Amino acid sequence: MKKTEVTNEAVIQDTLANALTYAEYLEGIEKELAIEPTNEEEKMYHDYTKLNLARMNRLDRTQKVPQEAQDKINAISQDLYWIVITEGWCGDAAQSVPVLNKLQEQNSNIDIKIILRDENLELMDRYLTNGGRSIPKMIVYDPKAEKVLGTWGPRPTEATKLLEDYRAEHGVIDEKIREQLQVWYNKDKGNGVIEDVVNLHQSFMSL
Repeated sequence: MKKTEVTNEAVIQDTLANALTYAEYLEGIEKELAIEPTNEEEKMYHDYTKLNLARMNRLDRTQKVPQEAQDKINAISQDLYWIVITEGWCGDAAQSVPVLNKLQEQNSNIDIKIILRDENLELMDRYLTNGGRSIPKMIVYDPKAEKVLGTWGPRPTEATKLLEDYRAEHGVIDEKIREQLQVWYNKDKGNGVIEDVVNLHQSFMSL
């Protein structure tokens, strides 16, 4: 008997049962940090996560959404899920997920659903970036039509170009470009994420 192919939408439906709110995501990170690492690898991820939580808390306090972007997101009239695949230790996620949360707060029709990558690899593996499990990855999903409308991630367009240009020139992604990327995020102040997400929605609906 021919095996029936499982669709992306079916996997999404199954995975939504594991979804967290943004507040639950932050709470989970704090609980992880309360557990003392027992080896060097755990300590490394613990340190990354601690730094990222501080960055997320800062963005939660300071992130602004430009009025033009507010107006365009507010004009979305259909119910949408922004399904965000992420992990607390991911530096790119720390810079982007709080911005996505601020943006979805502009419109009650949009509901952010946080999915932990390492606990939901079946979904992650359907939304790879150049064959890798890069995060954050956002899936824009219409729950009524049970249809994926688009995806975004793992980085803003300009940040992606910064890394790709460096890799093309040097052949590696190393600590130097990671530091340059952090500087870029600090200067950009979330605007790259906002612009990309607004443009994504304009590509499949009239805002």
